[in-house]
Amino acid sequence: MNSPADFFKFIRFSHTVFALPFALGSMFVAAAGLPSSRVFSGILAAMVCARTAAMTFNRLADWEFDKRNPRTEGRHRLVGKNVAVAWCLAASAGFFLSAWWLNPLCLLLSPLALAIVFFYSLAKRFTSFAHFFLGLALAAAPVGAWIAVTGTLGFPPLVLAAAVLVWVAGFDLIYATQDYEVDQREGLHSMVLRLGVRGAMTLALWLHAAALAGLVGFGFAAGAGIVYYLSLGVVTAALVYEHFEARRGDITSINRAFFRANAIVGVAFVAGTFLDRFVPA
Repeated sequence: MNSPADFFKFIRFSHTVFALPFALGSMFVAAAGLPSSRVFSGILAAMVCARTAAMTFNRLADWEFDKRNPRTEGRHRLVGKNVAVAWCLAASAGFFLSAWWLNPLCLLLSPLALAIVFFYSLAKRFTSFAHFFLGLALAAAPVGAWIAVTGTLGFPPLVLAAAVLVWVAGFDLIYATQDYEVDQREGLHSMVLRLGVRGAMTLALWLHAAALAGLVGFGFAAGAGIVYYLSLGVVTAALVYEHFEARRGDITSINRAFFRANAIVGVAFVAGTFLDRFVPA
């Protein structure tokens, strides 16, 4: 019988850290501090449920591809397909319940949000822009958190969403260089195949430069103070480290760049937005 630990490994639950900080940062700005416990708990529940549903759907969609990929060939042994389907349905239901708990607009938009995060898993079958669809899926997080707090859509979360989109697309390009040969063999699409590994790395660099510009733009739109902008120095350093490591080209360096650098980006961002709201200038 599969354990919960097996399932969490199956969906790489720890990777929730990539999207959650941007939802929390948007929440801090929208609430001008901390929101009510109801909103805070609803946002956390919605984030965890949405990502769990999306990643389980991804594993189901890629089940046969993953079996033939040396990097992912062990995934299907962690959780049975029927169990994965049950988890996907339960997490989807939890997401809709969380949206209902938050406010009517969140509930109204919840089917669209879930469709966006599911669609990424199918995109690489027909477009090289799949990396940007993954970015779009994670970019929904700060927009959803803002709506959860205010009940309306604002300009600052849209700026932040654009920054998240290109940041995620950039690091997914780096990560996808590991699957160049597998994607080519399976007839899948990616910018790595279209541009080559070197071209994809260059595009990732430009995307991360755009992401930094977007984070600066979010600071202006949100009326952020000096603490927030200081945190962007840490974000910049983490991205420089990511590209430095990734250009070594070996799997160990790419994984180190992917996990360490992007975790630091998220932590620095959420710490910057939080402290900027609570620490006097």
